[in-house]
Amino acid sequence: MVMNKALKYRLYPTKHQATLLQGQLNECRWLYNKLLEERRDSWEQRQERLSYFKQCKRITELKSERPSLKDAYSQVLQNVADRLDKGFQGFFRRVKAGEKKPGYPRFKGYDRYDSFTYTQFGFATKESCLELTKIGSIKAKLHRPVFGNIKTCSIIKSAGKWYVCFAVECTAEPLPESDTAVGIDVGLTTFATLSTGKKIPNPRFFKIDGKSLVKAQRKLSKLDKGTPERRKTKKIVSRIHERIANRRHDFIHQEARKLVNQFGIIAVEKLQVKDMMDGNWRSMNRSIGDVAWAQFRQCIQYKAEEAGRMYIEVDPRGTTQRCSRCQSLVPKDLSVRIHSCPICGLSIDRDLNASFNILSLGLQALGKIPRSPAL
Repeated sequence: MVMNKALKYRLYPTKHQATLLQGQLNECRWLYNKLLEERRDSWEQRQERLSYFKQCKRITELKSERPSLKDAYSQVLQNVADRLDKGFQGFFRRVKAGEKKPGYPRFKGYDRYDSFTYTQFGFATKESCLELTKIGSIKAKLHRPVFGNIKTCSIIKSAGKWYVCFAVECTAEPLPESDTAVGIDVGLTTFATLSTGKKIPNPRFFKIDGKSLVKAQRKLSKLDKGTPERRKTKKIVSRIHERIANRRHDFIHQEARKLVNQFGIIAVEKLQVKDMMDGNWRSMNRSIGDVAWAQFRQCIQYKAEEAGRMYIEVDPRGTTQRCSRCQSLVPKDLSVRIHSCPICGLSIDRDLNASFNILSLGLQALGKIPRSPAL
C-alpha cells in the first residue's frame, strides 16, 4: 500500500542564505496579498471570478512591475497562486455548508506567511546539504535518511529557525498481525485510560511553561511596536510556544506508537473538540487545547494505517453514563469519578467504564460480538 508522509529536518543557513530565504519569503507574501487583492476587486467591481490559471499568467506580468519577483523560483510563485486558490475553495465549501464563520482568505502580515514550496524541481539533497535553486547549498541536519518518492519540498520559518519538510510517497510496512483490541477514553484528569486498565498521565505541558510564558507576554504587551526590544521579546514568546508544541508532539507520537505496536484493533471516541470548547471557562478551554485529543487521534489513525492495524472511531454519546456490564444508564456529574451501578452493582473508575463501552462499540462496528471486560 502506498502512503503519503512528511519528513521534517532542521536547516542551518549562513547569514547570506538566511537573507535570501527571507527575501524569497517576502516576495511570496507580497504576491499572495497582491493576488488576493485582485481577486477581491475583480468580484466586487465586475462580478468576475479569477481562476488559478488566470492568476498564474498574471504572475508573468507582475514580474515586469516588480523585478524582485525574479529572485524567487518560478514554481514557488505558482504555488502561491495555488495556495490562494485552495483557500477560496475552502471558503466556498464552508459557506455552502452553512458555517457561521466560513473564514474569508485574509491578507498576510509579516509574521503570518512563514513558508514557500518547491513543487517539482528546484531542490535536491546531497549528503548533509539541501540544494535550492536561487539559494544555494544549505547545511541540513538529516537525522534520518530521506526515503520514498519526494513530491514537494517546503521551506518553513518557525521562531527564527529554518526547516525543510519533504512530502514523500512511500510503501507502507505493516506489522505482524495481532487480534488484541483496546478501547481508549481520553480526559483531562488522566490523558487516556485504556480498557486494559492502564492510565496514561496528563503531562500538562502548557502548565509547566505557563509562568515563563506569562512573564514574556506581559513584557511584550508593554513594549512599543516596531522597536528592537519588542522583536526580541516576541521571538522569546514564539520560542516558548514552540517548545510546548514540540514536547506535546513528541509525547503524542510516542504514546500512539506504543498503542499501534501493541494492539491490532484500536477503538477511540470521535470527539468534536471545537464544539466542546464553546461556552466554557477560558481555563477549561486551555486545558482541552493542551491535551490535543484530535492530534492524538489523527496520529493513531495514520500510524495504524501504515502498520496494517484496525482503527475505529465510535460515537462518544453515553459512553460515560452507560454501565459497561448491564448497559443501564447511570447519570453522573464530572466531579463523580467512580461509576457505581445501582442495577448490577458494578463499581469501577468512570474512565475505565467508558473505555469498556468504547471497546464494545468498536467491536460491534466490526461485526464482532463483544464481551464486556467488566463481567
